[in-house]
Amino acid sequence: MRVAIVGAGLAGLAAAVELVDAGHEVEIFEARSFVGGKVGSWIDADGNHIEMGLHVFFNNYANLFALMKKVGVYQELLPKEHVHTFVNRGGELGKLDFRFLVGAPFHGLKAFFTTGQLTIQDKLQNAIALGTSPIVPGLINFDAAMKMIRALDGVSFADWFRSHGGSQNSLKKMWDPIALALGFIDTENISARCMLTIFMMFAAKTEASQLNMLSGSPAEYLHKPIVDYLEARGAKIHTRRQTRRILFEGEGTNTIVTGLAIANGETEEIITADAYLAACDVPGIQRLLPQEWRSIKEFDNIYKLEAVPVATVQMRFDGWVTEMNDPAARKQVDHAAGIDNLLYSSDADFSCFADLALTSPKDYYREGQGSLMQVVLTPGDRFVPMSNEDIAQHALKQIHDLFPSSRELNMTWFNVVKLAQSLYREEPGKDPYRPSQKTPIENFFLAGSYTQQDYIDSMEGATISGKQAAQKILEPTGYKVQGVGLFKY
Repeated sequence: MRVAIVGAGLAGLAAAVELVDAGHEVEIFEARSFVGGKVGSWIDADGNHIEMGLHVFFNNYANLFALMKKVGVYQELLPKEHVHTFVNRGGELGKLDFRFLVGAPFHGLKAFFTTGQLTIQDKLQNAIALGTSPIVPGLINFDAAMKMIRALDGVSFADWFRSHGGSQNSLKKMWDPIALALGFIDTENISARCMLTIFMMFAAKTEASQLNMLSGSPAEYLHKPIVDYLEARGAKIHTRRQTRRILFEGEGTNTIVTGLAIANGETEEIITADAYLAACDVPGIQRLLPQEWRSIKEFDNIYKLEAVPVATVQMRFDGWVTEMNDPAARKQVDHAAGIDNLLYSSDADFSCFADLALTSPKDYYREGQGSLMQVVLTPGDRFVPMSNEDIAQHALKQIHDLFPSSRELNMTWFNVVKLAQSLYREEPGKDPYRPSQKTPIENFFLAGSYTQQDYIDSMEGATISGKQAAQKILEPTGYKVQGVGLFKY
């Protein structure tokens, strides 16, 4: 079987790996000049590694980790301490410390009851809310709990949390930063299904909430090994090849795809295959689908989905921003110093951030230079129209608010990447509009983390969607893709 894939993000790459492993011929067409989709990265003219976002690998990314092991890159994950650190204005730290002698769910109870991020009253109300959630029965029956959680898609997490006794201060100080880090929208706007799915996974498995960072850039230490694996098995991957049109015959569900019109320099090439997989993001698939297909409910529903704008800022300094205790260590550039982990904040417009020179040193630490702070401004509606200089100065001011000692340092370089449409907006009531990977058109399939899968729009969600799409494509052959879905490995 010959399969043509539109899009070389993680969803398309993950599907391609399964298809070539099953012995089929795969050709991928990517409009951008690089692979990776929203996880893409590249090197600018001055040799700086630029990322489209901050990429964090939680230990519940079972499907992505299995893919990384298969292509020989799993060892490039750098485990961080099992602590979630919140940085408040003035340099005050609050932590969720999951390190404990006893595992799930007791390590989580210990983390929430000992955190300095919440008051005693907040902790008690937090315990009541989570104690009356599907998480508790889920410790006995995971599948039954997930069914209950899916039924909560129509309500926001904030409304659900308050209705179960949770406090507004808990939402502001802890859950908003986490929601913004996960889905780029706050708890008033994110579905309870989305948040409770994550909590269920963290509660059920001790190490699920521990995170890793890639040792260097995604281009070098994630995508290149996947591309090498695919090309070694005969797959062809083309960049700068935008898919302009889907060619088809028939009407409604009697439609069949006959080819893809693909840009090839100044000309256009028609690509034909046995099966076609559109592994796009929300704006990409909305642009690609023929308008005639909107007569089919499953395709029309896709236009009810939206994406969230985001701005990612990288800032280089002549010292170490997160080193707040030792002035000498902060100002020297002989070695790295500071907090080597993902950081959260409820007091800045970036809910999550990290010093990549510490967390991912292979590409981001530079001798004679200091921190490379990467912050994600979410939601990015008001930032996208701003100039890059204004965005960087805004982020710098907030870095100074969180780390007052960083005012002693100079920002020596910055870069801003704006995405007017990024992650699928996980707002209440939208889950029913997410399409299956198998469409009503027999030889046309979908992938991408906006499609039906239990995880959020993330690297793991994209990987799951790609594997599920491959399974649907391979169904007629009787081939089974190993371990598709949550907690399968």
